[in-house]
Amino acid sequence: MVDLESEVPPLPPRYRFRDLLLGDQGWQNDDRVQVEFYMNENTFKERLKLFFIKNQRSSLRIRLFNFSLKLLSCFLYIIRVLLENPSQGNEWSHIFWVNRSLPLWGLQVSVALISLFETILLGYLSYKGNIWEQILRIPFILEIINAVPFIISIFWPSLRNLFVPVFLNCWLAKHALENMINDLHRAIQRTQSAMFNQVLILISTLLCLIFTCICGIQHLERIGKKLNLFDSLYFCIVTFSTVGFGDVTPETWSSKLFVVAMICVALVVLPIQFEQLAYLWMERQKSGGNYSRHRAQTEKHVVLCVSSLKIDLLMDFLNEFYAHPRLQDYYVVILCPTEMDVQVRRVLQIPMWSQRVIYLQGSALKDQDLLRAKMDDAEACFILSSRCEVDRTSSDHQTILRAWAVKDFAPNCPLYVQILKPENKFHIKFADHVVCEEEFKYAMLALNCICPATSTLITLLVHTSRGQEGQQSPEQWQKMYGRCSGNEVYHIVLEESTFFAEYEGKSFTYASFHAHKKFGVCLIGIRREDNKNILLNPGPRCIMNATDICFYINITKEENSAFKNHDHQKKSNVSRSFYHGPSRLPVHSIIASMGTVAIDLQDTSCRSASGPTLSLPSEGNKEVRRPSIAPVLEVADTSSIQTCDLLSDQSEDETTPDEEMSSNVEYAKGYPPYSPYIGSSPTFCHLLHEKVPFCCLRLDKSCQHNCYEDAKAYGFKNKLIIVAAETAGNGLYNFIVPLRAYYRPKKELNPVILLLDNPLDDLLRCGVTFAANMVVVDKESTMSAEEDYMADAKTIVNVQTLFRLFSSLSIITELTHPANMRFMQFRAKDCYSLALSKLEKKERERGSNLAFMFRLPFAAGRVFSISMLDTLLYQSFVKDYMISITRLLLGLDTTPGSGFLCSMKITEDDLWIRTYARLYQKLCSSTGDVPIGIYRTESQKLTTSECREIASQSQISISVEEWEDTKDTKEQGHHRSNHRNSTSSDQSDHPLLRRKSMQWARRLSRKGPKHSDEMNDHQSTLSYILINPSPDTRLELNDVVYLIRPDPLAYLPNGEPSRKNSICNTTGQDSREETQL
Repeated sequence: MVDLESEVPPLPPRYRFRDLLLGDQGWQNDDRVQVEFYMNENTFKERLKLFFIKNQRSSLRIRLFNFSLKLLSCFLYIIRVLLENPSQGNEWSHIFWVNRSLPLWGLQVSVALISLFETILLGYLSYKGNIWEQILRIPFILEIINAVPFIISIFWPSLRNLFVPVFLNCWLAKHALENMINDLHRAIQRTQSAMFNQVLILISTLLCLIFTCICGIQHLERIGKKLNLFDSLYFCIVTFSTVGFGDVTPETWSSKLFVVAMICVALVVLPIQFEQLAYLWMERQKSGGNYSRHRAQTEKHVVLCVSSLKIDLLMDFLNEFYAHPRLQDYYVVILCPTEMDVQVRRVLQIPMWSQRVIYLQGSALKDQDLLRAKMDDAEACFILSSRCEVDRTSSDHQTILRAWAVKDFAPNCPLYVQILKPENKFHIKFADHVVCEEEFKYAMLALNCICPATSTLITLLVHTSRGQEGQQSPEQWQKMYGRCSGNEVYHIVLEESTFFAEYEGKSFTYASFHAHKKFGVCLIGIRREDNKNILLNPGPRCIMNATDICFYINITKEENSAFKNHDHQKKSNVSRSFYHGPSRLPVHSIIASMGTVAIDLQDTSCRSASGPTLSLPSEGNKEVRRPSIAPVLEVADTSSIQTCDLLSDQSEDETTPDEEMSSNVEYAKGYPPYSPYIGSSPTFCHLLHEKVPFCCLRLDKSCQHNCYEDAKAYGFKNKLIIVAAETAGNGLYNFIVPLRAYYRPKKELNPVILLLDNPLDDLLRCGVTFAANMVVVDKESTMSAEEDYMADAKTIVNVQTLFRLFSSLSIITELTHPANMRFMQFRAKDCYSLALSKLEKKERERGSNLAFMFRLPFAAGRVFSISMLDTLLYQSFVKDYMISITRLLLGLDTTPGSGFLCSMKITEDDLWIRTYARLYQKLCSSTGDVPIGIYRTESQKLTTSECREIASQSQISISVEEWEDTKDTKEQGHHRSNHRNSTSSDQSDHPLLRRKSMQWARRLSRKGPKHSDEMNDHQSTLSYILINPSPDTRLELNDVVYLIRPDPLAYLPNGEPSRKNSICNTTGQDSREETQL
């Protein structure tokens, strides 16, 4: 180091510390030259040029002064004409000489001198080397004609009465006006409107033509009819309007020649001006113009940013947005880079939309276009992705850039963003509300395999409707289905509510049951004042507080409801207990990789062969049923609540010894240690202790670990779920996790097989013949087509082929366009489907937003379109909690203490409950579950020919054994009827009809495939959903009830550790901290 420092040269003398303090004294001896810049602007010519031309404000003043001079000269000409006495005679001298008073002459000479001096000065300042270019300009020539004769008359007094066509100064005034408008826009730093300039030029040109014609004809007719200015004005208007009365006509040949010249000029000049104006108007119509600043500050508006606007997307947005009463006065500004579609233009011309919707052609990446849309004053900005693009990742990139541009331009504007791929979510985490299409799509497809028609349930909840669909239909199921479809999720503060105020200090299940019994509303969740998280069915231990926000399902919100006069008894001095839930679970993003999950999916089939049990939990001895339903307690009693420790392996305890010998695989519950994408929500689920090699994931190829090559060789105990997709993307994670959630018993887990192509050989190898469900995901490569609605053609035909070959297979399909749902399971001679088609058309004519809801595949949950969930993003503008509630229902988010969506099936042993209200009470008092709807299957009304065919087949197929079963059913029904009479006063009105329906259902279940969705596959049945049905709704056999079950982890003591969660405590502990968002 010493050697290196010694090699550093010393500073020069002028940079020493002394010089820095005392200043450098040797600069005078340096060869330096002082340079002054912009010296050419100090010359007299440059100063004049800067004042008259370059400076916007001074130039604007000069132009305004020049414009005023020209108008003053025209005004003086009119005064001279009005003061002049018409002379007698027809001498030509009257054309060249006029009577001009001395003061008037003095004013005109002064104006001419100033104008000529200014013109010469501006010509000198703008001189660029070609003098003829300055002299031969039309404004300069007109200035010479109007000013030089007056200046000559100063030196030659006899020429003072010489006629000078001063009225031509109107054209110089027009030229000065155009320059003045340009300088005005430059001075105030605003972009000038081409439309405004063109209109101004057209009007000024027309006025100049008329004024020139008036003054010219009046002067030339001094030797003719002696027309005054008013007669000349009348003649010009009649002539230019092509009316031509003929009462006033020119007499002299000079005036006639002048009129012909003016008409020729008008025929040349005016069409050019009108053509330019029409072109600008058409371009303005295409681009949409501007949204005025005054309207933006006085009225409320939202901005919709899309890459391409289709008629279906537009109508879905407008119908859902304006369905809310408080949004009727809002304006919708559409910002789209493409030209307006013909169908969109036709719709926006309807008076209902033309006054509230403004279309602007522009890009969200340009600040100029965002300024046109007044984005900084907007109440919200909706940014939608184009799902019809082949490259969905590229579509997401465009959406991300739009979101960034809007956030940069208007940081305070709320953003509602739709994204397609889940791995792109973290780029827009700053947005207020985000809906990821693939997350919701795969989660709904997964829950459709567990809870039938979950996609239909969610779709109906997020659509705004008044429940008037199907009310004019003759069929009862359509009336019930349509009326219940009007139920939506609303919120209200408990202390401000008529529904729930009386339940302050009581348990959540008590409030939910009694509110449904009394008002018919279904309380599904709450949000504490000190917590932003929404809790769905927090359970009977949750005590309601006055400041809680209650979320409920009802046909309308409480504020729009009317109540009869009655006294509310509010109980006071009630001991309030607090919510003693478990300590907050770690919220983090630790998710299994696709390989680990796939191995878990294959090996879980080795557990149990018994199917899912959806019946009510038994109480005590299964053979003896309790004589009555226990009441729902105001404050939960721990001993009365049937809890199950799902962290323990109860499913292993229920397995038989043979199954334990055949399965040596051990499982644990915990958080998956790997995340497929940033931003995925943590989910507690079933995991393997060890990761299986990747080679074992291939079902159709054997490896060194196993020799199986088809699904049958694996010997799966449970039925399969086959997923037919184009690629195994990151969104598939949201399909697998709900099927492996911790609250599902291991013996009910279905093996999941991913099918990336679906030829018949692969389908048979995958075990399609003994699969419970087959999920057909819409392929990205088929989402775009030359004709929009043909994007689903390949998917529909492939599903129809599967439907024909495997009629008993439960197929769940995703389509791009909801209108194509009518082609699912298509039968050309099905009269019932034709009747439903007519009903759909009638509902659409009545203005329904859910006209497609009566299609049997949609009602049964066999088909859905992800575009139907676009309304979820639109509805979140009014209900900011809807996205959170939907994610909780689908299992995309898990909140400690919040329940989950599941289902139970009504069997013959459960028909004694009879009504939905008694079922509500039974669930709330026993397990703490909250029912929210019913999935019902019933026989379809067939045509006469079809009924005969089915009747003939049923007569042949009924056997002696079935008649014996019928007798047993009658005896059991009779015994059950007597038992009901002895235990409850609510008796069945039609026991014979009930026994016949049970007999029919039993025969049908004996003939069809025995799985949870057996009735939907039968061609003579139909299924539909009843959301929040009335309390007196009768339960029927095979009804599937949707439940929100409380979180089982909430019932565990705080100090009790999990018995089988070693993976969660070891492997996932470090990764939680690393991937936490």
